[in-house]
Amino acid sequence: MVYEESQPGSVGIDLNIENFLTDSNGQVVANPRHYRNSRKRLAKEQRTLSRRARRAKREHRSLKTSQNYQKQRRLVAQLHDKVRTQRQHFLHQLSTTLIKSHDLVVAEELRSKNLLKNHALAMSISDVGWRTFLGMLTYKAALYGTTFMTVNPRNTTQTCSKCTFVMGTEGTKKLTLDQRKWQCPRCQTEHIRDWNAAQNILNKGLKKIKLA
Repeated sequence: MVYEESQPGSVGIDLNIENFLTDSNGQVVANPRHYRNSRKRLAKEQRTLSRRARRAKREHRSLKTSQNYQKQRRLVAQLHDKVRTQRQHFLHQLSTTLIKSHDLVVAEELRSKNLLKNHALAMSISDVGWRTFLGMLTYKAALYGTTFMTVNPRNTTQTCSKCTFVMGTEGTKKLTLDQRKWQCPRCQTEHIRDWNAAQNILNKGLKKIKLA
């Protein structure tokens, strides 16, 4: 994980699957994909565990007393624990750096429950640990005296952060997920999708503070 500390100030962060996050300054943190990187090994060892369970059953042996089964069960548990530990370490490092480096951190409210219904995205969403990450930002902000807030993510990817034009209005089409770069039809500003979204997230946070 590489995230450069910056001068204290405000930052918006856009959480996404392609990269773990992009901030309003343009910094990008790659998605480590801990589970995906271990999936083949985990699947192989899980199949071995299932075979040993079936064998013990055929031979009328208790799984509790089957040494081969128990040895394999411990191996599978260790692999899962390794993935969890790697993910937690990554999330702790990044959340601490973000909170200690800024006076204000703004993120989007998570609405991953509906996204998890999409089986193609479910694994990726679960693997990144967004909810855990936002929880870490929340309690670390209190520890270090930083303001952390979440904002409604509506139109953060569809709005031009320069002139506030919203794609999908005035006869334009909404941006699709595969459109990573786009040009605002009103002010002609060239945008990198996630960077622009992070800037909009920060703007919403600043507006929220101003109205409070």
